[in-house]
Amino acid sequence: MGLSDPIADMLTRIRNAARNRRESVNVRASGVCEGIAKVLQQEGYIQDCKRLEDGKQGLLRIYLRYSPSGEQVIMELKRVSRPGRRVYSGVEDLPRPLDGLGVAIVSTSRGVLSDRQCRRQRLGGEVLCTVC
Repeated sequence: MGLSDPIADMLTRIRNAARNRRESVNVRASGVCEGIAKVLQQEGYIQDCKRLEDGKQGLLRIYLRYSPSGEQVIMELKRVSRPGRRVYSGVEDLPRPLDGLGVAIVSTSRGVLSDRQCRRQRLGGEVLCTVC
C-alpha cells in the first residue's frame, strides 16, 4: 500500500525521534523530502542528511541536533499544506513562525526553499510546513 502523504510521515518520524532523543532517523526518500531535509540542515535544525540505497525507493538518514544541555532543537514541526487542503502563499503573505525565529518551508518553482530564501528571491509557492 502506498503512502498518501510522505511529507507528513517524514515530519512525524522526525518529531518522534527527537522526542525520544534518537541520534538519527530513517525516512523514505523523495525529491521533496530531500529538499525539506536540506533546508532543515541549512537552518541548523538537523546535523546532516544522507541518502541510503535499499534497492527500492531509497532512504534518507537524518541525523538530529540537540543543544549542549541535551534539549531538542526542533520544538514544533507542523504540516501546513496537506493533500486535502493545499496552502499557497505569495511572497508578501509567507508565514513568519515565531515572528521570524522559526522557519516556513516552501515548495517553489526553483525547488524547496525556506521563507527567508523566498523573500530574498521574491518567490511564493506552496507552504509545506513550519519549524520552530
